[in-house]
Amino acid sequence: MITKEATEAAPTPVSAPTATDPRPRRRNRSWDEVPRWQIYLPLSIYLVFTLIPFYWILLFALRPAGSTSLVPWPITFDHFEKVWTERSFGTYFQNSLLVGLATLVMTTVVALAGGYALARFDFKIKQAFMLALLCSQFVPGALLLVPLFEIFAELQMINSLGSVIIAETVFQLPLSMILISNFIKNVPYSLEEAAWVDGCNRMTAFRIVVLPLLRPGLIAVGSFAFVHSWNHFLFALMFLNNQDKQTIPVGLNTLMSADSVDLGALAAGGIIAAVPVVLVFAFIQKWLITGFSAGAVKG
Repeated sequence: MITKEATEAAPTPVSAPTATDPRPRRRNRSWDEVPRWQIYLPLSIYLVFTLIPFYWILLFALRPAGSTSLVPWPITFDHFEKVWTERSFGTYFQNSLLVGLATLVMTTVVALAGGYALARFDFKIKQAFMLALLCSQFVPGALLLVPLFEIFAELQMINSLGSVIIAETVFQLPLSMILISNFIKNVPYSLEEAAWVDGCNRMTAFRIVVLPLLRPGLIAVGSFAFVHSWNHFLFALMFLNNQDKQTIPVGLNTLMSADSVDLGALAAGGIIAAVPVVLVFAFIQKWLITGFSAGAVKG
């Protein structure tokens, strides 16, 4: 016999959810369930719009002068021969290569020394110095032309490739120094301390322990310094007067006049200017990815 107290103490049964709920449940759609054409179609359209300018440049560079064909046939290299010999692009190429390599070396070496000091040492004006480096990135290069021209004129460096190399190095040092200091901070300080215990001084410990770990970061910083100096137009235009001192960006500008533009020669010169940059990024793309993910180093 069930008493009244047992009935009151028994838990009230919970009714099961009914299956007649009119609201349909939404299920999140994963990427695996997205049809492939919805991914490949936008990418294909983007790829077409990206490759059309490159095809247009190749078309003008490889087809004969005066031709209106949309297919570069018969293929001719007369435009390349013209810009390389008659338009002195061989000299421009050598000058740009010298400026790019020298800027790469100077920027990397100076930024490495400054970045190590910012990463490993504390001094009173460190935060103010870092702020000044960051603020310098907001100053356009055109504002530096007048003071730099005055300095190089006093040093008798006008119409010298050294002036362009120094200007490019100074312009790229702040960002390069900040990047390398961040790479060095990701290297555990305990590794250097262990090398000191083993008898190494600071320079030897840096060369043996830290420098090999900074290779991806140094390649990333150096490659951007090279590409920027290779493509920069303003400093070479202002500081170099003689034709045998000009670089490729200034040489491309000489192919355009107020009356006419030689499209075939301009396209061939553009390809000559673009090939080294494409080769650099194709060769170091693995190091660039590793350099940007250098923060994964753990102690």
